[in-house]
Amino acid sequence: MESAHRFNPPAPLRFRQAERLRLRTLVERLFAEGHSFFEWPLRAVAHPLDAESLDALFKGHVPARTGALQMLVTVPKRKRHHAVDRVLMRRRVREAWRLNRIPLREAVESHPDMRTLSVALIYTADRNVEYAKVERAVTRILAKISDHLEKDFQKKGATR
Repeated sequence: MESAHRFNPPAPLRFRQAERLRLRTLVERLFAEGHSFFEWPLRAVAHPLDAESLDALFKGHVPARTGALQMLVTVPKRKRHHAVDRVLMRRRVREAWRLNRIPLREAVESHPDMRTLSVALIYTADRNVEYAKVERAVTRILAKISDHLEKDFQKKGATR
């Protein structure tokens, strides 16, 4: 009998629970104060938080498993009426994120002032889009977020 072999990707490629944006407080703050980026078929909203702001949000008791880079994917029912289509597009977006997020995560972890970066990816197309186009959009959004963060930190560094 042959035993079933499971493919275990290296740790950096796994999409762990600490990387999933799941806390209501962080999601509300993200949509209230985040910066929006658009790259068809996705719209992204990103919001960085420093350690002080994160502690203030949770009154000093930051929940465990709050990663440096957190994301959520949403596919509105208004755009994709069938559940199978929403699940398919959510999986494509999540896979593109999982494979291309590492440079952004390293940038967030290397910056001393930033504790976490929350990102929401919202699917905006009214039809299913092939994976290659979704991946291209995710990589462009990640580049836009990186550029925005770099400019923001340069501006903060100049005012100090």
